[in-house]
Parts: sequence; C-alpha cells; structure tokens
Amino acid sequence: MKLLSAKLVLVAATALVGWPLIAQKDPAPTPGATATPARTITIQAKKYEFIPAEITLKKDQTVKLDLTSDDVEHSLEVPALGINSVMKKGEATEVEVTPTKTGDFKGKCGKFCGFGHRKMHFMVHVVN
Repeated sequence: MKLLSAKLVLVAATALVGWPLIAQKDPAPTPGATATPARTITIQAKKYEFIPAEITLKKDQTVKLDLTSDDVEHSLEVPALGINSVMKKGEATEVEVTPTKTGDFKGKCGKFCGFGHRKMHFMVHVVN
C-alpha cells in the first residue's frame, strides 16, 4: 500500500510541476520587432575570411542572413546575438536574426577549417 501511495504522490507532483510548462504560450514578440525580414544579407565564407567581414543591422529589425561557403565547411558564430550556423560547401543556409540591443558584436568561424581558421573574424554593428 505504501508503494502505491508513493507512486501516486510522484505522479501527482510530476503533473503539478509539469503543467505550467505544457500550458505556457509562445513568448510575446519583442516590441518594435518586425515579423518578416526587412532585408537579406548574403555572407560568403572561404579560407580564411568572411565576405563581407562586417555588417550593420538595426535594433529590433529582423534580417535574413544567407550564408554560403565556397570551399570547406565553416560556421558563423556571433554568440551575443544567438547566431551559430554551419555553412556547408555549396549549400545555402538561412538564418533570421532580430537584434534587441545596440553595440558591436564579435563573430568568428566556429568550425576548424584549416591553418588560417583563427583569422576568420566577423563583426556585427547594431544601431538604433
């Protein structure tokens, strides 16, 4: 009997704790953020550079990034903006980003791509 009541308590506790997670709705969109990309920027990776190496975005404006690689697999990492996308040779990768703060955000290639890998830097400027 004690085993049965312990199982019931466990099930009830799991249901009570888990219910708020199930009942949550998607978070409200960021005020001022656009739902569809306002523009598209193509970023090309090749040993050992990004072209362009810098881009400028507007705060709260959604932008689509088209990422391509000419030679080997690379990735674009901009941790402060939540960007971390693999760029496979010959394949296009699309990423949408909506910056919520202004500033200069450093990026890099996150996939070892050869001797000059550490030179692959990227900069995102976010303005009002």
